[in-house]
Amino acid sequence: MLNTIIAIIVSYLLGSISFSILFARWLRKIDIREHGSGNAGATNTLRVLGKGPAIAVFLLDIAKGSAGVLIGQWLGDGNAWIPVACGLAAIAGHNWPIYFRFKGGKGIATTVGALVIWAFLPTLIAGIAAILIIVVTRYVSLGSLIFAVLLPILFYIFDLNTSLIWGAVVVAVLAIVRHRKNIVKLMNGTENKLGGGKKGEPHGV
Repeated sequence: MLNTIIAIIVSYLLGSISFSILFARWLRKIDIREHGSGNAGATNTLRVLGKGPAIAVFLLDIAKGSAGVLIGQWLGDGNAWIPVACGLAAIAGHNWPIYFRFKGGKGIATTVGALVIWAFLPTLIAGIAAILIIVVTRYVSLGSLIFAVLLPILFYIFDLNTSLIWGAVVVAVLAIVRHRKNIVKLMNGTENKLGGGKKGEPHGV
């Protein structure tokens, strides 16, 4: 039990390391949450800091999601629910980071990191679908939502462990909640496209 608690807490604290905020402070001496969309994620890093920092943030955010799950596997004593809980804790840390007044990003990159350890193939399929949506529409938010919603469906089709299916359901709900403003903008036709001008709060990961 103690190992489980430690694993979940460490995963949350790891997820709370917001690389977009740190890079913006190091490179521009700014709070990225006060620029662009105000989102602490890779897409807003691209908008505010450029491609290099955005790629670094994206990869580091993926890495902390994967690390959370691996910590759960290491300390979980074979309990399938522990890596799932640790992955969700890392995602929660990204979304609500304790180090940065609980104002973080939308968790998609960290979600990718957790999910590739949970179940690589269905995650890859969902990721390819999301990338195709982004390429065709240039809406990162729409691709992110498609990715998240496909996950529990694919996990169920692949007949994965119940813990993973429920973990994917939580991921989908979190993504919808975190992208609720983007959903409204998509419905109104005012959502920003990748590489487009600013209409409102853009999408983000």
